[in-house]
Amino acid sequence: MNFDQILSTIDGFGRYQKILYIWICLPQILLAFHMMVSIFTGATPPFHCKESSTLGENQADAPSGNLSDSPCFSSEVMLLQGNRTERVPCGQGWVYSRETFHSTTVTEWDLVCSKAGLNSLGSSIYMSGLLVGSVLFGAMADRYGRRFVLLLSIALQTVFGVAVAFAPNFPVYVILRFAVGTTISGVIINAFILGTEWTCTKRRMLAGIITDYAFGLGYMLLAGVAYLIRDWRKLQLAISAPGFLLIFYIRVLPQSARWLLANDRREEAIALLRKAALVNGRVLPPSVQAEKWEFLGGSKRSHSPMDLVRTPQMRKRALILFYIWFVNVLVYYGLSLGVSRLGTDLYLTQFVFGLVEIPARTLVLVVLPLSRRLTLSGFLAIGGLACLLMLVVPADHPNVLTGLAMVGKFGITASFAVIYVYTAEIFPTVVRQTGIGMSSMFARMGGVLAPAINMLHNHSPTTPLIIFGTSPLLGAILALALPETADRHLPDTLEDVENWDVRLTPILENLEPDEDFGPTESSSEKQELQHLAS
Repeated sequence: MNFDQILSTIDGFGRYQKILYIWICLPQILLAFHMMVSIFTGATPPFHCKESSTLGENQADAPSGNLSDSPCFSSEVMLLQGNRTERVPCGQGWVYSRETFHSTTVTEWDLVCSKAGLNSLGSSIYMSGLLVGSVLFGAMADRYGRRFVLLLSIALQTVFGVAVAFAPNFPVYVILRFAVGTTISGVIINAFILGTEWTCTKRRMLAGIITDYAFGLGYMLLAGVAYLIRDWRKLQLAISAPGFLLIFYIRVLPQSARWLLANDRREEAIALLRKAALVNGRVLPPSVQAEKWEFLGGSKRSHSPMDLVRTPQMRKRALILFYIWFVNVLVYYGLSLGVSRLGTDLYLTQFVFGLVEIPARTLVLVVLPLSRRLTLSGFLAIGGLACLLMLVVPADHPNVLTGLAMVGKFGITASFAVIYVYTAEIFPTVVRQTGIGMSSMFARMGGVLAPAINMLHNHSPTTPLIIFGTSPLLGAILALALPETADRHLPDTLEDVENWDVRLTPILENLEPDEDFGPTESSSEKQELQHLAS
């Protein structure tokens, strides 16, 4: 019996797994807070140059009416030789509107005009923290276990998140946000892996998307929290401090039994499986303790990231997946972080942007069993076309622009949900975790570039939308070159990938033992049928 069959005997998605998913979903709400809070803490309110003759306190409430003319320059001019004049940069600082925000990082450290690029640079450095974290905590999880690294990531995220609220200057703020970004990847990767490694194959698609609903809930809740708390330091503290409440995870969060077995910690794994069986109302068969369990088809050969590009078919599929991961994150955060430019109520738009993720992921659950390839291509096309249509809508129609942006967000969110499942099915077992890790690295590169591309809006308003529109369309076309994996036997080795036959009739995923698995049923029959199908 392999591990998936053992899970099925104890109910691979029973009460034990459902409780586990509650524990791994709660941190997802805090992740959404940290990922999107810069929309509010780093917002740039209307401002104008503070003149030496008008330094009254009342200016802090209502900037002058000529904000759109030259907020970066003084209204005074310097007379030079002849009739030439020169605009004078602000020497006294700026006055910011407090109608929407009481304070932001922009207003506190004057990140406007010549220093406006520092705001986007800070967002890019934060995203690069996710890239570093995906490498660092991914490797640590393989060595020290999913549970330890997940607990460590949550603890560090809370400590660094609270420290951000007390940053004395912008460089320290950026460094602390970078540290928070690394922990975000630690939570995302290990929560996802811990959940899927405790879930039977039959329910893995459903279980993998459940955590995304929690992220969408956090997305929406952030709009309400930010509406109530308009000071950036208090807001940062409000979204970070709840992490201390998760200290009870030390007692309730289990280790991955699959990881324990892979690391020759058999007694601990059997004890965990016996506990899971008890919670699920099942009994772990005594014969399990005497069996030699199978991992990776018994393969002992070690594999490296180079195996992803060594053979022709694997190389083609890996490169396409890397690009699609990159595009998904680029456009997802490009649209999310650019919400303040749409010209509508920021808090309401943020809430609806989070709300749209719920139907997007629900639709994925409906259509994904029919086709992975066409579903991914279709959602990418929807996201790209919506961004391109925004180019033809005049700026004085903010509601139409917002509607199209939400359609684009819907498409990209749905494709994001698909790509997680699809990637795990395309990469063979021997390099599946390596492939997902490499895909995550390319995704974080898209996150790093998203704020920089949004910054191009100041020089050319159409450039970001052209990039966010054409790149998913290219991804939609490339996705059609990937194999269909819906209801098909998954590849285990690199040789399986090279010999993949997309015309195979659907193979026996339905024969994967379910909750009524019996040891006298299907084990030998399934192997024989799979042999005939191959």
